[in-house]
Amino acid sequence: MAFREYKIGARMFAFALGSSMIITLYFPSVDMASVQATEHALERQLAYGRIGGFSYEDPLLQGWGKPVTVTLDKDPVTGKPIEPTVAYVYPPGTPFPSGITHPRILGEGVKDLSVSVGRITEANESNGAVFVVREGEFQGQTVAYIENATATRGWQAQTTLAAVSDDARQYVGSGKIMFVREGCWWCHTLLPEQTQDWQYFGAPPMLGDFNGESPTAFGSDRKAPDLLHVASRNSSREWMKLHFFNPRLVQTHSIMPRYDYLWGEVDAEGNKIDYDRWRAEYNEYVEGKRVYPPEVPEPHPDSEARKLIDFIMFLK
Repeated sequence: MAFREYKIGARMFAFALGSSMIITLYFPSVDMASVQATEHALERQLAYGRIGGFSYEDPLLQGWGKPVTVTLDKDPVTGKPIEPTVAYVYPPGTPFPSGITHPRILGEGVKDLSVSVGRITEANESNGAVFVVREGEFQGQTVAYIENATATRGWQAQTTLAAVSDDARQYVGSGKIMFVREGCWWCHTLLPEQTQDWQYFGAPPMLGDFNGESPTAFGSDRKAPDLLHVASRNSSREWMKLHFFNPRLVQTHSIMPRYDYLWGEVDAEGNKIDYDRWRAEYNEYVEGKRVYPPEVPEPHPDSEARKLIDFIMFLK
């Protein structure tokens, strides 16, 4: 009798647990998929790439398999001047984000225009593609949608990258990997609350702003400023460079750790970075033996520091 009651209790517990998991995990995913993606959501998923955490194409979180965000001022095919256009370049083999592979999650209107006008279903990962975010009309409503510029304008990934200088490139997707890997989300949130937060940190995001983004990296405990709109408050790359190399250069009592190791072995000129010498000179500055702190090296274009700064400057 006791054993039979035990089985009944175990089954009831399993049913309750399974039901709670459905409510907790499945129902919200249905709601998320039914929400209309905002322009912010489209820009983010195109800039970040397929996934921003552990994945088979980047198991060690090195920032591999990510798109390049570029700003175009001329047509990559004709070379004629165009209005400054932000494009998201996916070199051949770069995994597409969920909104491209599963357009249904973009929501009504956004999906329809992205497929019919933007022709995103014609994009091919093996060949690469270039995407831009456009606005169009759907049932009397203006909505943002994704355009596959490779199909609509003939912009090929490699040609587009060749048409822009390094200054016009941003490695936002790889930079988000640095943000996740280095644990920045433990102290910094990316989620202003609907309280007085908005007066300083900017407007709270909407549900549709996260459509297609994985992971969201909302944050853990806020021990430092929210960063969702940080580039709108501080757009200085020079300040960000100093801050990441040694936060005490710009905020004397900062508890943030140094991220100078993200600079790697060499600076932007290819010169070897002497960390021991830099830290010795910095200590002399702190002790009052130097008037100015030592110069912070410019990050190499391929450095992890450059990518992390690109990600932070993308947060507007």
